[in-house]
Amino acid sequence: MTNPDRRLGWLLGSSALSNLGDGIGKVAFPLLAANLTRDPVLIAGLSATAFLPWLLFALISGALIDRVDRRRAMLLANLSRAVIVGVLGALVVADAVVIWLLYLAALLLGTVETVADNAAQALIPAVVARPGLEAANGKLQSVEIVGQTFLGGPLGSVTFAVFAALPFLLNSVGFAVAAALLIALRGRYRPAAPGPAPRLREQLGEGLRWVARRPLVIRLVVFAACLALTSELAQALLVLYALQDLGLSEAAFGVFALVGGAGGLIGAAIAPRLTRGRSRRTVLTLAVACCATSFTAMGLVADPVTASLLFGLFAAGVVAVNVILGALRHALVPEHLFGRVLGVWRTAVWGAIPVGALLGGVLAAWLGTRSVFVISGGLQLILAVWLWLALARHHTEVDTLRATNPANGKNAAADA
Repeated sequence: MTNPDRRLGWLLGSSALSNLGDGIGKVAFPLLAANLTRDPVLIAGLSATAFLPWLLFALISGALIDRVDRRRAMLLANLSRAVIVGVLGALVVADAVVIWLLYLAALLLGTVETVADNAAQALIPAVVARPGLEAANGKLQSVEIVGQTFLGGPLGSVTFAVFAALPFLLNSVGFAVAAALLIALRGRYRPAAPGPAPRLREQLGEGLRWVARRPLVIRLVVFAACLALTSELAQALLVLYALQDLGLSEAAFGVFALVGGAGGLIGAAIAPRLTRGRSRRTVLTLAVACCATSFTAMGLVADPVTASLLFGLFAAGVVAVNVILGALRHALVPEHLFGRVLGVWRTAVWGAIPVGALLGGVLAAWLGTRSVFVISGGLQLILAVWLWLALARHHTEVDTLRATNPANGKNAAADA
């Protein structure tokens, strides 16, 4: 059998390149939209459109990757994304892009992303031993940040300033190479379900019932959805905040995002260390409070350097939250149910993002971008208090996941 460290390396390498493509696109898409319109509702609507497929298709995608080889699903999804964004790049070259075509491309990319990202998450426990889940999730978050922010963000903004089509073409290459790397991930990665494979409807019901019977999982899903919604109120407007409120150029916007990436990388590195000997409940609550403080302050300052440092602090907090939640999911959810449970999770969590984006756009049109950052930060502070209280009765389950029995792939406390 292939060395586990090598298998994780191929998975991380593919994730890094696909996230490079994502990072280029996440800067190039809003910059192209800002060249077409400065309407805050339309700008926020683009972000909402990109995440809408998670609300519509995450459950089906989750069930799908519990029925097929997850490596193959991820490979085909990356190839599809390479084609979609490559066609968009060709349209930019032909100067044939209008705002609705940008929306359509975002919708298609988001739809395929539900398969690619769910498959990548589901592959982690297949290539990593249970005691290494938190570290593996930290590494996955790190390559995401390096690809999307340290490399993708600046590369997207600089290449867009040189030639508007270039970042989209580079994005397409990134997805294609990410798909090619998965060929080296040897082995079969179709989950072995106990008994004959049920119908799709039965599979979906099984995942929903599993979540419904576990109060801790329900509370974590509600928390993550609320954090996604409240943070996206402001994040969807980041390009307008940088270009209009801070007066940055399009190229400088990539540097602004780079500082956020540095903060996120720090958060990914320190999250596994913070949970050693400390309550995960405490670390999660403090991380959310860090996010809240950062966005509130961003709405009150006008200096680009200070604002970028605050954005880095926000990124550190939110990535630390994601690392801990990712490890909790992998430890709590049985392997053969992981895709469906992740589908339920992301339907709620990532489905909340377009709602937050649209609300942020409407609020910005009414109150201004800075006010939206203050509102977002205030709501996140309330969420931090709620999280502390909601996890009070589950602190033992949250902090004793290392007692998980690797033989059955489930956490004993979670099944009680």
